[in-house]
Amino acid sequence: MARYKETETEQGLIIPVNLYEQLIPGTYEYTLNDLIDNKIDLRVFDLKYNNDITGAKAIEPRILLKIILGCYNTGIISSRKKAKLCQTHMIIKALAEDSEPHYTTISNFVSGMSNEIEKMFCGVEDN
Repeated sequence: MARYKETETEQGLIIPVNLYEQLIPGTYEYTLNDLIDNKIDLRVFDLKYNNDITGAKAIEPRILLKIILGCYNTGIISSRKKAKLCQTHMIIKALAEDSEPHYTTISNFVSGMSNEIEKMFCGVEDN
C-alpha cells in the first residue's frame, strides 16, 4: 500500500515576503501602483489633513486609493472587507504597503474625499 507524506494546511507559516515583488509587471495591481505613485498629482488631498502640528499621523491618501481601487477591481466594496484584505490578501497587503487601516478610515476616506478623488482623476491626461 502506498504511503504519502502528511501535510498540515491549518498551520500558520512564517515566511519572508517582499511585498513589492507581489506586484507583477503587466497586472492591474502593478499598473495601479505605478499610476498612483508616479503619475497622479495627489496634492489635492493635502488641504484636508490638518495634522502637521498636532494629531496622529494619517495613512497616506495614495495608499488608501490603492487599497480602495485594488479591492474594487476584485468586486469588494465593503470597507470592513477591504480592511480584512489588508491583513490577509498578499496583493492588497502589497498595495497597502503593509499598513492595516481600520475600516472606518477607509470608509471616511471614500465618503469624505469623493470630490477630491473625482477632481484628481479628471486631471489625468493620456500620454
